[in-house]
Amino acid sequence: MIENIKSNHLCNVTLLGNLVAKPVIRYQANPILAIAEFTLATHSRWFDKASKQYKEWTSYHVVKVIGDIVERSLVHAQKGELILIQGYLLNSKKAGREIIHATYAQTFAKGYARSINQIHCSGQVNSPIQLVTTEQDKELAEIKLTINHLVYSPITQKINTLKIERLVHVWGKQAHYLNEHLQIGDQVVVDGKLSYLNNVDKSQFIEAQQVILLKQ
Repeated sequence: MIENIKSNHLCNVTLLGNLVAKPVIRYQANPILAIAEFTLATHSRWFDKASKQYKEWTSYHVVKVIGDIVERSLVHAQKGELILIQGYLLNSKKAGREIIHATYAQTFAKGYARSINQIHCSGQVNSPIQLVTTEQDKELAEIKLTINHLVYSPITQKINTLKIERLVHVWGKQAHYLNEHLQIGDQVVVDGKLSYLNNVDKSQFIEAQQVILLKQ
């Protein structure tokens, strides 16, 4: 949703992963702009103490790119190639999805490389914190965050304020600290990775590595 809002939060996503398929490219008239959409796969690997084995997980990110960057970086991109992108979170009105709008993209040859999945953002807490105990007896705090940030639209050629909401998951001691101190309206800074709920819409959420509470 685009509106005129005074707040200007940070919303910065950086991903390095593999192309699931060749980007779909189309062109829009008035003004003439190239628009590309593709799915990027990032991989994570960790040691599970319970099973004493390494586990792997793949996240699939829908990415949209508009403008000259499409023809510079994506026209010849092929399935399996590595792509480094930087951008911000976006609610796609037309498709009704939560995606990433990339403002930078660089393509590399096919091959193995460790993935990068990073998101840095700030925002305002807009609902009571929920403390949940998982099936593995781990405690999780869930926060609903409103992010208002300025973006330039190559279609309208204007700077607008983009308002989005995302869930933030926080684990361990941080979850307890935030449960005791966090209030609706507080400002926070989040450092984490982008993930997706296992629901029909594959809703985006932020798995926090660190949450900094900033009282005003």
